[in-house]
Amino acid sequence: MPDHKTTQIYSVSHLTREIKTLLEEQFPFVWISGEISNFITPASGHSYFSLKDDRSRISGVMFKNQKRNLKFLLENGLKIMGLARISVYEPRGSYQLIFEHMEPEGAGSLQKAFEQLKKKLGDQGLFDAVHKQPIPLLPGKISVITSGTGAAVQDIIHVAVRRFPDCQLEIVPVPVQGEMASEQIVCAIERVNQRQQSDVILLARGGGSLEDLAAFNSETVARAIFASEIPVVTGIGHETDFTIADFVADVRAPTPSAAAELAVPEKKYLKRQITDRHLDLLSIMTRTLTFYHQKVDDLHGRLKSPVQIMDRFKETMASHCLRMQQALQRRVLHDKDKLVWMARSLRGAVPDIQHSKKQVLDQHHPLCRAMHHGMTKKTNRIQQTAATLSALNPVSVLNRGYSIARTLPDKKVILDAKMVNVPDPIEIILAQGRVLTRVEKTIHGKDHI
Repeated sequence: MPDHKTTQIYSVSHLTREIKTLLEEQFPFVWISGEISNFITPASGHSYFSLKDDRSRISGVMFKNQKRNLKFLLENGLKIMGLARISVYEPRGSYQLIFEHMEPEGAGSLQKAFEQLKKKLGDQGLFDAVHKQPIPLLPGKISVITSGTGAAVQDIIHVAVRRFPDCQLEIVPVPVQGEMASEQIVCAIERVNQRQQSDVILLARGGGSLEDLAAFNSETVARAIFASEIPVVTGIGHETDFTIADFVADVRAPTPSAAAELAVPEKKYLKRQITDRHLDLLSIMTRTLTFYHQKVDDLHGRLKSPVQIMDRFKETMASHCLRMQQALQRRVLHDKDKLVWMARSLRGAVPDIQHSKKQVLDQHHPLCRAMHHGMTKKTNRIQQTAATLSALNPVSVLNRGYSIARTLPDKKVILDAKMVNVPDPIEIILAQGRVLTRVEKTIHGKDHI
């Protein structure tokens, strides 16, 4: 049995306090590596987790204020290396690591943050091609968001002046690295969109390390580019440099100079294209006009003029009128000769002059009436014939709103829908001019208008 008078007896709280003092004095700060598990972040914003290896695990915490300095997100399965101090929680007699600094094991924090943000925004669809806007062929104004004193802006100006001297460049100077760079870039993009005076935004900077390009790997800049109503072209760093801004942008160029070449068209090339298109258009118009002139000449030679048809009808009517007049004259002469003959025949007898005169007068009036009636009847017939001929005249039919449809190229008048098929070319002759068209649909039968 121990001698209680000589042995020190600790209370639980006393022993725990001693252990706490011993651990915290012996291990004020330690570097430790392991894998995060059981990771949670409650409403307080502090993150609690376990740090484990193959044999053991220990509780850990990182408070909200220290988390603000992290460039990446904590998550289960992430292997880290961090600086922590040991703390004992006296009410439970448990100890834990309070982390002050942390980095991903095997990769820098900036690279890890880059990969995490890239995956996050990619899953949200910010990189999808469906959201990419086309770059205008001939932008009237280009807003260049970059450092006002860097080499990138000079390269852009040089390329723009060389390719298209008349292009209007607006330099929007912003810091391209440092703590305020992301915020300033976002403000510049939003300001250009609010003014709605530019056709293209060119976001550029020269090369640098991953830390130098951190502003272009921020989520705020990425979302500002995605929300921009004006197309954004990025030219950031060198050909091997890829940033989050490049993935979100409508067009990514490997360098600032290449970005300027993409955004600014080459004036000489455009003028050469316009000249070529002008010559092609003149050639096509000349061939088309020649073809239709030949077509008109061919149709003019094959189609009888309505004027000629009317002249032939007029000649026929004049011939009929002449023949009718000659027939009437012959009838009158015949009746006159008959009267003379009858008068001579009566001279040998003793006629009753008064009676004969009366008979002559009685026959004269009916004969005159008959002749007048015959003349009137013939005249009416001539007028009716003329009216009929005028009604049958194709020009009159066309002038009443009708048209003549003919097949091409054999010029057969279309009397039945079965004579043509879809999409045969047809010609429609109107009172004024012609129409060349194609058959869209045929309806057979005797449908009336």
